[in-house]
Amino acid sequence: MQQGVERTATKLAIFAIAMFGFGYALVPLYDVFCEVVGINGKTGKVVEADIDRVDMDRLVTVEFDTNVNADFPWEFDSLSKKIAVHPGQVTEVEYVAVNRSDRRIVGRAVPSVAPTKASLYFNKTECFCFTEQALEPGEKKVMPVRFVVDADLPEKIKMMTLSYTFFEVSETDKVARSSSNENIKDNINNKTL
Repeated sequence: MQQGVERTATKLAIFAIAMFGFGYALVPLYDVFCEVVGINGKTGKVVEADIDRVDMDRLVTVEFDTNVNADFPWEFDSLSKKIAVHPGQVTEVEYVAVNRSDRRIVGRAVPSVAPTKASLYFNKTECFCFTEQALEPGEKKVMPVRFVVDADLPEKIKMMTLSYTFFEVSETDKVARSSSNENIKDNINNKTL
């Protein structure tokens, strides 16, 4: 009887650890899924501009919204509040981040596009959100975003908003993400062998 209880307890402990690991793996997998299918207004599709498909007869207004997570000591803003673009046209805007703390901070920007349907037609070719950004105390950094609003954007969409929220990336986050990514790679490698 004692052996059965120990075996059940061991199975429950292994199950709990596996579920914890699965929970960590879901975050990066969900982000990738959202970027691929455009859910939650996330963008991430990198494209080459098709210059022949610029719709010169149409203008779409793109607004720029910037935010920082609570207690994150950075100032973050776009140099342009809104611009009008021709669908298919490569456009570049710049953002500025300033570290107002007395320590080095690594941040990551999370993008979204509204309305959600418009995110399927908003493609970034260059973005500071693709990598983590490190700023030294008092450092100011100008960061470009290059994008294309797809020429196939439905006619009824006349305005969209590109929004970024910066979060601090802690050492714990980096270790968890790295560990989670290694587990995913190991699982993929084990299944392909």
